[in-house]
Amino acid sequence: MSLSSILLKAKEIAVNVTAAEAMQADRDAVWVHQTMDALKHANLMGLVLPTEIGGMGQGLYGIVRVCEILGSSYSSAGLCYGMHCVGSAVLAAKATDWQKQQYLVPIAEGKHITTLALSEASTGAHFYFPQTTLTPAGEGELIVKGIKTFVTNGSHANSYVVSTMAATSEADASQFSCIVLDNGTKGMEWGKPWDGLGMRGNSSCSLDLDYVRIKERQVLGEKGDQLWYIFNIVAPYFLMAMAGTYLGIAAAAMREAENTIKKRTYSHNGVRLSSVPLLQHRIGTMWGRLEATRQLIYAAALSADRGEPESLPSVLAAKAMVADCAVDTVNEAMTLAGGIGYASNSYLGMLLRDARASHVMSPTTDLLFTWIGRTLMEQPLLSD
Repeated sequence: MSLSSILLKAKEIAVNVTAAEAMQADRDAVWVHQTMDALKHANLMGLVLPTEIGGMGQGLYGIVRVCEILGSSYSSAGLCYGMHCVGSAVLAAKATDWQKQQYLVPIAEGKHITTLALSEASTGAHFYFPQTTLTPAGEGELIVKGIKTFVTNGSHANSYVVSTMAATSEADASQFSCIVLDNGTKGMEWGKPWDGLGMRGNSSCSLDLDYVRIKERQVLGEKGDQLWYIFNIVAPYFLMAMAGTYLGIAAAAMREAENTIKKRTYSHNGVRLSSVPLLQHRIGTMWGRLEATRQLIYAAALSADRGEPESLPSVLAAKAMVADCAVDTVNEAMTLAGGIGYASNSYLGMLLRDARASHVMSPTTDLLFTWIGRTLMEQPLLSD
């Protein structure tokens, strides 16, 4: 399937399913099951999987474009689908034959949702230093113990890509591993449903792994591959998925601002707001900021897909820059809307709450700019 066909299908779902689901999902803090079901039925779950196993073979540019479309109708939809795609990319990176049949083929067939479980309360933004342990249990089995936080698609996905470390006092980064867990495995306990300020439709739960027993075949790649996965697969795919999603939020706010200005007229003199020079200037400024950010993100994704080594700062900057763009664009749209924009449970209010999450979702904006500086100064990313 061509990218244009993929985007057309995504647009149909975003307009006909996601937009209708958004306000109720936000109000009740429920997972976007209608959108995810529609994406499955449209055979869009294998977006980043290889074509030889039934996937669509898309890279970072494809995930940006689809997440932007979904995010412009509802941010949680872009987030949930994006995290599925990141998990899919991790599973596919060094998949064994068993892992291909167990996970990748069902994903490509629209029968399986996956996601990431990396974050931990004790490590904060340093998601690449997990404290969840992986201990040999004999007879080809391992024991997983730890607590993961903010698991997008929590309890709704079929599988979870989990970061772990060896449970020894000498363990270091070279002993980290990524594993895949099947939902419902004994010892997996989900925390209370997500009821946050924003991103309320993503089911971001905590996951308690209480001596979960797995097979060695559920370990991804070779021993010590965890940091390779984090910085070669997780980071670029996650950053592009989130950049696309938050770009969609900014685009939705821009659309709302344009519609507000176009349809309003001053009752006392009949002047249309769209003819007021000051408002024209402010709309033009909003568009320029949004389009500049969009082109940075698109160029970063395309450059990374081509394997260009100089793409790293741009990939890092994509999420950092779109975070500011999304918040600023929604803020400006609310100002232009006037008092109605601040009404309880308003659409712009939802966008602002969701946009603000961009700064705290790891890698945080501050951390990304630090990494950009280290890259430009030819310093190690993890020098702290």
